[in-house]
Amino acid sequence: MAVDVALLKEICEVPGAPGFEQPIRKVVLRELANLPVEVSVDNMGNVIAFKKGRNNKKVMVAAHMDEIGFMVSYIDDEGFVRFNTLGGFDPKTLTAQRVIIHGKKPVIGVMGSKPIHVMSPEERTKMPKTTDYFIDLGMPKAEVEKYITIGDPITRDRELIEMGDCVNCKSIDNRVSVYILIETLKELAETPYDVYGVFTVQEEVGLRGALVASHHISPDFGFGLDTTIAYDVPGARPEEKITELGKGVAIKLMDTSSIADYRMVRYMKEVAGNHKIKWQPEVLTGGGTDTAGMQHMSKQGVIAGAVSIPTRHIHQVIEMAHKEDIRASINLLKNCLQDLDKFDWSFKD
Repeated sequence: MAVDVALLKEICEVPGAPGFEQPIRKVVLRELANLPVEVSVDNMGNVIAFKKGRNNKKVMVAAHMDEIGFMVSYIDDEGFVRFNTLGGFDPKTLTAQRVIIHGKKPVIGVMGSKPIHVMSPEERTKMPKTTDYFIDLGMPKAEVEKYITIGDPITRDRELIEMGDCVNCKSIDNRVSVYILIETLKELAETPYDVYGVFTVQEEVGLRGALVASHHISPDFGFGLDTTIAYDVPGARPEEKITELGKGVAIKLMDTSSIADYRMVRYMKEVAGNHKIKWQPEVLTGGGTDTAGMQHMSKQGVIAGAVSIPTRHIHQVIEMAHKEDIRASINLLKNCLQDLDKFDWSFKD
């Protein structure tokens, strides 16, 4: 089955900074409306799609809806906007990039900084900081304040395009996982256990939605669904790559916030083998996902792991994933959910 690029494009392009997930939530709710799932939205804004299983154990799949972004913190006398970050950015990638401030109406701006022509030799050798940037809206302060107020969210302005066998857009992290979870729920057959597909909020600022949802659901099994680093580019040493594009879905072994349950790792490898799904191992040396939120807050403990999607240029202005890896991720998640009762989950070793 091919990737629905048109749907993925819409999901990636729609705004939804942490704490401001309303636009992407509307798309998710629309896509879930015609599926055989019960849909609810909790007080944090997490969207929960529930599918009844044959038995009463619970499985939670978490895919965060939010994208890294910014918040307006100050408008100076000339109309230039200062901002705080919502999530982590690589500052060197922000130079002269377009952004959208979501005020009374969306306003396009440009990330401005000191021109190289007037930098001192010392300044030219320093790595930029996010505080070096301002947003230029091309308007005086009085005009800016007609539309923009302190606290308005800001997102990147980049459309999705296809490049060879890959898709390239802002917010592949983690909208590709939102897409994968929607497609999995569309294809999911009868399941042995109750499935809670949770589209979480505020992951980029501390796994907040996943913590709340995990505490409420208290799943027996958990699957994080998120992007991971593909550092398969010129200059990368073999041990630095983490994952590679086109080499299949990644099965998480660990990141800096969680260690995947060894039983879940074995199970996911077994499912991938049984269903001839191309996969690769993931040991992520920096960053974490909603997997940790489930491990922290499931009241009786959770057997947790993660389906990870190899992605280049993460937390930059654009990100890139391979269509075959996306399809493999759907196949692995779907079959893992359908085969959960076929594995021995005891501590036999």
